[in-house]
Amino acid sequence: MKEKQIYCWLLGDVMIKYIKKDIMNNQPKILTFAASDPTGGAGIQADIMTQSSIGCYPLTVITGLTVQDTAGVYALQAIKPSFVEDQARAILDETEVSVIKCGLLSSENNIKVIAKIMRDYSEIPIIVDPIIASGRGDTLTNKRMMDLMKSDVFPQCELITPNVKEAAMYANLGDTVIDINLIHKLGGLLQDSGASNVLITGADNQPNDLVVKNILFGSAEPVQYEYERLSNQYHGSGCTLTSAISAFYALGLSLESAVAEAQDFVWQSLKHSLKIGKGQDIPNRFYWMNDEAQDDKTHH
Repeated sequence: MKEKQIYCWLLGDVMIKYIKKDIMNNQPKILTFAASDPTGGAGIQADIMTQSSIGCYPLTVITGLTVQDTAGVYALQAIKPSFVEDQARAILDETEVSVIKCGLLSSENNIKVIAKIMRDYSEIPIIVDPIIASGRGDTLTNKRMMDLMKSDVFPQCELITPNVKEAAMYANLGDTVIDINLIHKLGGLLQDSGASNVLITGADNQPNDLVVKNILFGSAEPVQYEYERLSNQYHGSGCTLTSAISAFYALGLSLESAVAEAQDFVWQSLKHSLKIGKGQDIPNRFYWMNDEAQDDKTHH
């Protein structure tokens, strides 16, 4: 991937400099459905930054507006479903889209509309971050919305990326104490909901462990990834991960390779995170611009 991304630092401004004209003119395009996050930590802003950093062109449909800071979410206003649909169809009617990525869909009716759009463009692979709550625990998705996600969205997905808590809630297990055996059960249950592949992330599980374990459930044996646990709390790591997977997948990697590359990208983004407020750190999706940022190949 790195040979496709040529960057230069000029007079304090970061510019993308093309050498191969066809690379820049034919960037894969990703259509993202998500809510706006004014902090840039999560939501559509995180998607735009992540996809741009990796070398894709972000197309966006806003599903909701939020009031939030780096500590939590205080209000969510869903966008009218007909306006969500109009945004999406205007793009899809004229633009070749490589991947559809979904974050917070913001309302029951938005989920229904987006599921219909997915059916109409079934040739486009779909990757979904099935968000239930903010990092602080602010509830953003109700039970009816979760049921619609399972019935209408998951069966159309190439991949869903719940964290352990989300996986348990979608499997109707609530706040059960979760060990590695139960995570494997959860992966099977979510595949039974229709998703072709499920990546369950473990950063929120067993926080005293020195290693974070993520597990990909697909058509073959589950694949486990291990990463050094970083000490800070982060706002937007899930959005960053799902967008990074979407970007690497759009660039032509296999799904398993895209998952692996995306996890490395997110780990580096978190290691070199930004402190812009009084709450959680923000992933630095452009960590590679910092001369001090060196790829650490010993973390997994």
